[in-house]
Amino acid sequence: MANPLLDGLRIEPTPESTALVIFGASGDLTRRKLLPALYQLARGQRLPARFSVIGVARSEMSDEQFRQQFHDSLKEFAAVARPDDVSTALARELAYVQGELDDPGLYDRLAAKLKAAGAPEGVLLYFAVPPSVYGTIVERLAAAKLTSPERDGGWRRVIVEKPFGTDLPSAQALNRLMHEHLDESQIFRIDHYLGKETVQNLLVFRFANGMFEPVWNRRYIDHVQITAAETVGVERRASYYEGAGAMRDMVQNHLMQVLALIAMEPPIAFSAENVRDRKLDVIMSIQPLLDDPGSVVRAQYRAGWVNGAEVPGYREEPDVAPTSTTDTYVALRLRLDSWRWAGVPFYIRTGKRLPKRTTEIAIQFRRPPLHIFKRVSPTAIASNLLVVNVQPDEGISVRFEAKLPGTRMQLAPVMMNFRYGSAFGRAVPEAYETLLLDAMLGDPTLYARHDFVEGSWALITPVHEAWAASGASALPTYEAGEWGPAEADAMMAADGRRWRTL
Repeated sequence: MANPLLDGLRIEPTPESTALVIFGASGDLTRRKLLPALYQLARGQRLPARFSVIGVARSEMSDEQFRQQFHDSLKEFAAVARPDDVSTALARELAYVQGELDDPGLYDRLAAKLKAAGAPEGVLLYFAVPPSVYGTIVERLAAAKLTSPERDGGWRRVIVEKPFGTDLPSAQALNRLMHEHLDESQIFRIDHYLGKETVQNLLVFRFANGMFEPVWNRRYIDHVQITAAETVGVERRASYYEGAGAMRDMVQNHLMQVLALIAMEPPIAFSAENVRDRKLDVIMSIQPLLDDPGSVVRAQYRAGWVNGAEVPGYREEPDVAPTSTTDTYVALRLRLDSWRWAGVPFYIRTGKRLPKRTTEIAIQFRRPPLHIFKRVSPTAIASNLLVVNVQPDEGISVRFEAKLPGTRMQLAPVMMNFRYGSAFGRAVPEAYETLLLDAMLGDPTLYARHDFVEGSWALITPVHEAWAASGASALPTYEAGEWGPAEADAMMAADGRRWRTL
């Protein structure tokens, strides 16, 4: 039977003819995420009728070898055991250009490949490479006249991966460099968290339902907790993670974006600029973290047990310095200077080697002002709770009080759950599918704007500077498999609250 929840869906737009150029085509991101996302878009008939992919990297590879890499990535990451009609047709549109990213000749060869692809209306340039070479690529593209469309009605857009800078000065410098050759409307700063269905649904949940927005304020909400937990350690990313840490890797981009969606004011229309303006308001309203003593806790995991397996401490991981002060866990208390949120703390925690892989937003409401059932039911009333599960089980849950069956008046909290998979009867698309399609359509709503990036770094950079001044002396540790250090629990306890048990 047809799912009634899918009735009435309007026809979805399809991009104009497009060539996708992937810098870093031989890398892990391309294999794990980009190529499988293109396959799924092709299966769903969301790609334009004229579509081609040109891979660019230093590795020696022919067009046929790049096509084989595409099939291999589908087998490993998209459960496509053997080529089918969709993958075979898409593979025919793949080509490859080899060269050093600072070699002007590479861009001449790229221009020739684009011409051979039939000079499509749009060219989407994806930088799946380290941020340190963004400037070089942009300058070479501009010199080769590949940042401007060849004819009226055409377009050129650039997708850049995070981290966009390592602090406020570097982010500002990178923005200035890119703006020398590209208009802001051409720059799409990707954050894959914003492509997740549940994160996008926060806007719909809040602003398309009249029952939630009236209580979305300091009068009814006690506090908000955002948790992004990972069971894995640094894995093969030590060269990157040693210079980043949990604050740069997760808080500055992903979790600030999620916070902005929770706390933003209603936009006057669902347009990219209106939504991003309201998100920026949130970032600009956050009080400086160093003005609130005890509001930041960092820590590093030591050896322990995760999911029944013994794991080494961070400093024993391959390619990690034995005296490293890199943070693998961060807990923050944020306060917003706004009429809606004055007095409501936002708690954020993220870390590696925690007991469970999960990302969730928990909005805890205030208790009723009068417990009228205390004489007949000695059970304490639990606060109402709204939980948004971002991953792995996308959905929304609401906790409320109900009477237990029986002759006595006894109360107990119950959960009402909504799950995407069961409600709509179809798989939730991967974040990169949504984000790639939006970039081809020219919709930047789910991408970060330059002022949001700089505003987020303005909050984080002073904390990093304070950490650098303190060295390793103020670095707590936590055992792998635990929910972080005791200092994070103490921060909550000082406010009369505690972290939610997951």
